[in-house]
Amino acid sequence: MADFDPTGVYCKEHPTATLIEDYRAGDQICGECGLVVGDRVIDVGSEWRTFSNEKANADPSRVGGPENPLLNGSDLSTMIGGGKGDAAFDEFGVAKYQNRRSVPSGDRALIAAFREISQMADRISLPKTIQDRANNVFKLVHDGKNLKGRANDAIASASLYIACRQEGVPRTFKEICAISKISKKEIGRCFKLILKALDTSVDLITTGDFMSRFCSNLGLPNMVQRAATTIARRAVELDIVPGRSPISVAAAAIYMASQASEVKQSQKEIGDVAGVADVTIRQSYKLMYPRAEDLFPPDFVFATPIEQLPLA
Repeated sequence: MADFDPTGVYCKEHPTATLIEDYRAGDQICGECGLVVGDRVIDVGSEWRTFSNEKANADPSRVGGPENPLLNGSDLSTMIGGGKGDAAFDEFGVAKYQNRRSVPSGDRALIAAFREISQMADRISLPKTIQDRANNVFKLVHDGKNLKGRANDAIASASLYIACRQEGVPRTFKEICAISKISKKEIGRCFKLILKALDTSVDLITTGDFMSRFCSNLGLPNMVQRAATTIARRAVELDIVPGRSPISVAAAAIYMASQASEVKQSQKEIGDVAGVADVTIRQSYKLMYPRAEDLFPPDFVFATPIEQLPLA
């Protein structure tokens, strides 16, 4: 006996009877009386059969990839396979039918940019939602022809940076530069031009946007991470580090918290993870050190007293 589902397909004479599916005819049949209670059922199985004498590299699929709404042709184009025999080539040995002619030049640029964005996102494990937003930003810039003369790779890198900012998981320019082939300066230029061209904005980055990721990459415990977050937030609120970037303030806060704990990290180790120079961390730390007592959370357990912390 099967459970009766009033919202599904069932036999009116035998509501609790098990339904039998006839995949060849696409029918659902009552197992008690043989009544056809549903027809035209979609078969979700493969549309082909595989035989042992077929070539291993033969692709029997007759459908293309998923539809991409960002492409002008909605990705409904015909892809021509490699020709075989004399009929596929002209008298000069050139293939008579080529895929390049079936794809518009605009779509070729979009496809190449989307592939570059996908590869960059995979290198730093960014989710699909950020890739989609970056693709949408690039599409808007491409259609508006706002950045003529700029390389598509640079626009793609800046689009990914903007997507990370808009999705609340910002990455630094150095991190984007490390996974792309474009310089940090060029990515920054395209970033400003895209914001101006699209008349959009991104939220200001804060020290908290990077703290959990930096501490995780350094292998620091939660106690140190919470202390560093509090130190950085209070340093900004008390205006101790005016004009300093949130990344350098976060790195200096991590250095101060780690030096006061049992898990100590050097400025170079933190700088390698945060992407800032040792001198930058040292300068921010020097501004924060005189007010260290006001920055640490009250419940922090000191392994090294504030008086014994390094001066720089």
